[in-house]
Amino acid sequence: MMWKHYILPMGLLLTGLTMTASAQRANTTGGTEDPILPIVNRLDLERYKATIKGLTQFGDRRQGTDRNRAAIDWIEAQLKSYGCANTERLKYDYPDSAVRASSTAQSPPRLRGVRAPTGVNTDPIKQPDVKLRELNSQPTTPGPREQVYCTKIGTTRPGEMYIVGAHMDGHGWGEAANDDGSGTALVMEVARVLSSPDVETERSIRFILWNNEETGLNGSRAYVAQRSALQGKEDPPGSGRYPEPKWLGMIQHDMMLFDHGMPLPNGTMSKEQRPEADVNIEFQMNSKMAAESQALAWFFDQANDKYATDYPATVGRHMSNTDSLPFQDVVAAISLRENERLRHIGAGWDPQWHQPTDVFATYNDKDFRLGLNAAQTTLGALSQLAGAKLKK
Repeated sequence: MMWKHYILPMGLLLTGLTMTASAQRANTTGGTEDPILPIVNRLDLERYKATIKGLTQFGDRRQGTDRNRAAIDWIEAQLKSYGCANTERLKYDYPDSAVRASSTAQSPPRLRGVRAPTGVNTDPIKQPDVKLRELNSQPTTPGPREQVYCTKIGTTRPGEMYIVGAHMDGHGWGEAANDDGSGTALVMEVARVLSSPDVETERSIRFILWNNEETGLNGSRAYVAQRSALQGKEDPPGSGRYPEPKWLGMIQHDMMLFDHGMPLPNGTMSKEQRPEADVNIEFQMNSKMAAESQALAWFFDQANDKYATDYPATVGRHMSNTDSLPFQDVVAAISLRENERLRHIGAGWDPQWHQPTDVFATYNDKDFRLGLNAAQTTLGALSQLAGAKLKK
């Protein structure tokens, strides 16, 4: 085995061994009990699938519609049922010049191989399911918006926090099962495990499901605009309560399921998952917090080595077009995905992206298991960073 060294965003040096699969199953690290593995083992493929399925009952959850608002209510009820009872909602207006994004696109690296058309489907007739077409028929309107979050309060360092997010809105006249039901369900499942009454963490963790991602990251931009200046302030003084603990890192999840490779020469896609399928962990190399974000990305890569059961991770430097971007210049920020956002997804590697085919039935258990492995990666890394343990 080779030793790996990682500088953590909090300034600590972590030195650890990359575990083999047999060591994981034995629940040992260097002959000692691993306190994190029993926590990660509480993730379950069928529960993950069921949470995605639950989200699809609201269709594409397009922002500014009744189905979007109903989905937010459902997510909040689920979080409360897990024990994450201190749910809150951040409110903002859309459109609002104070939070409206300029273009989030970045120049992609040079693309190789076959490319397939990408875009957003706006034609309801392309959705053959009449019931789903009707469910998605209400158009969006501008006005007030909400997004829900809950917080696991740290026992010894409650004024420090990791933010774990995914966007719950979608579009394209499908079910937004992958974009981004898969990421939303991942965050909810991690929240379920860490909100269990027998799990405690030293640091706080906030689980947030962004709205308005598809319109330019408006929900996450509103959060940064409203909450950044409140970081680490005890309120009221001496109470030990921190409405907005100091941010230590932001981890985003966006499209977790589909890794079937590049389009074939005729523009079609393989029905089978590619043998090289992996979890992509990205940071933005030209951000102000690039060094800290890169360190966080490699720490998650190490957690993947230790806790993911089936798929490896790949670290990339082109984080783009997702809700970690508003954080990238103020705190270590990374995103987890099914593929590289610019090199792969933007080149047509996911034909369901913003299309009527992004429905639960499109994906198979290998696809869902790829998402579960991303959840294992995040839960393993986050449990270490936040100091999670099972109460005795």
